[in-house]
Amino acid sequence: MKRKLTAGAVLSASALLAGAIQVAAAPAHAAPVQQREALVALAGQQAAPVAKALALGGQEQLVVRDAVVDANGTRHLRYDRTYAGLPVLGGDLVVHQKANGTIASVDRAFVGRLSLPSLTPALSAGTASTQAVDSVRATVGIAPADEDASPVSRVDGASAPVLVVWAGDGSPRLAYQTAVQGERADGTPSSQRLVTDAATGQVLSTHEEVQTATGTGKGVHVGSVTLTTTQSGSSYQLKDPSRGNQWTGNAKSSNALYTDADNAWGTGSASDSQSAAVDAQFGTGATWDYYKNTFGRNGIKNNGVGASNRVHYGNAYVNAFWQDSCFCMTYGDGSGNVNPLTALDVAGHEMSHGVTAATANLTYSGESGGLNEATSDIFGTMVEWYANLPTDVPDYLIGEKINIFGDGKPLRYMDKPSKDGSSKDSWYSGIGNIDVHYSSGVANHFFYLLAEGSGAKTINGVAYNSPTSNGSTVTGIGKDKAAAIWYRALTVYFTSSTNYKGARTGTLNAAKDLYGTGSTEYNAVAAAWSAVNVN
Repeated sequence: MKRKLTAGAVLSASALLAGAIQVAAAPAHAAPVQQREALVALAGQQAAPVAKALALGGQEQLVVRDAVVDANGTRHLRYDRTYAGLPVLGGDLVVHQKANGTIASVDRAFVGRLSLPSLTPALSAGTASTQAVDSVRATVGIAPADEDASPVSRVDGASAPVLVVWAGDGSPRLAYQTAVQGERADGTPSSQRLVTDAATGQVLSTHEEVQTATGTGKGVHVGSVTLTTTQSGSSYQLKDPSRGNQWTGNAKSSNALYTDADNAWGTGSASDSQSAAVDAQFGTGATWDYYKNTFGRNGIKNNGVGASNRVHYGNAYVNAFWQDSCFCMTYGDGSGNVNPLTALDVAGHEMSHGVTAATANLTYSGESGGLNEATSDIFGTMVEWYANLPTDVPDYLIGEKINIFGDGKPLRYMDKPSKDGSSKDSWYSGIGNIDVHYSSGVANHFFYLLAEGSGAKTINGVAYNSPTSNGSTVTGIGKDKAAAIWYRALTVYFTSSTNYKGARTGTLNAAKDLYGTGSTEYNAVAAAWSAVNVN
């Protein structure tokens, strides 16, 4: 079938009707990617005849931005405008065409023909940049008009100003557009796009490009939670600009970023694709918050950059893993694709592998490999305690929510690691020869003893009974102090080849730094290591 691509030939001034018309949403089956691409191409071909029909000036051109077709064939062609090659801000328009190609109406941001006396700015680009930065600096600490945004706390600099035509107020003039970068008081990055008069430096417009929103989510494991998301037009993205743009994508759709129309994510059911994404995104944010608020660490690499997640990996994949090369975490959906491995302690565990890689970089084999795994178990557990969710009551069990064995048992136990049937409670000379997930038991056991002490006790409704290899009684110093000692040892004393003997020395040095030689905490570290036969 031959398509008519010359609708501009039937345009006439009498066809240009004032006012907007109601645009019906096209059904999903009527707007495949190929159809939209063809329509955008058609709109591009019609740009020149449309500009002529609208009586635009000779230096004005239309550049297609988008195109939509309704089920009845009505087309809506969206154009931006340029003047002498410069972008016209506030010069955009939408042409509404009937199915036969005639124009039904036009919506214009600026009505009329553009005309500027000169295209030579009175101010230099450098001056414009300085004025834009000074303008934003003058607002530091002042609450913005948007009640949901926090004030700018820091200004870092600006992009090179771009010469534009400003038509946003109905009085076209030459202007500069400059993006000023910084940070808001709540840690959210700021990118304010300012338009300034190229003759006077007057601020004509300012717009914060980083738009956050507070969404709600229902995860499989985390239950009902709030999420910081990014608003993009009329939809929302599962991306958190307040935490280094951490985001979650769907492995079943080439890791495509999750988007949503109403900012309410997931149903809590594993059958809803978004539910596992809620778990992963919340877990990533909780881990970020734990490290930042506890240790002042700004992201995994301490550089303010957030990680990414991909959920629904593989088919019935019963695992989750961290990859430093892509700075990402990957989660399978578990046996039968009904038990996603997106539990909170799993998220904290995987991200902590990244922290280890960025610090001690413990080699993932031998005794150092066991310490690597234990570090992730320790901080995955601490993230769970930090979040303190009613749907995932904090404990010293690893992976208790993911039901990996199908019988409700956790993956690992910190109070007595050997309860899983493979992990080791204490050090022995050949422990470096076994799987790192099992040799990690020695450090997990040490951490539990340091935090909670030996013997039988019930914590948060869970019964524990932690033994010691030398029959001693160990008194715990609390999980927060134990974690502080382990974190300092990891980031200051451990190296890639640290073994259990070296871990004892490193944690004693950390305890000495934090609490002093001979302190209760220092002595507890020594006692806990001896209790797992590391002397």
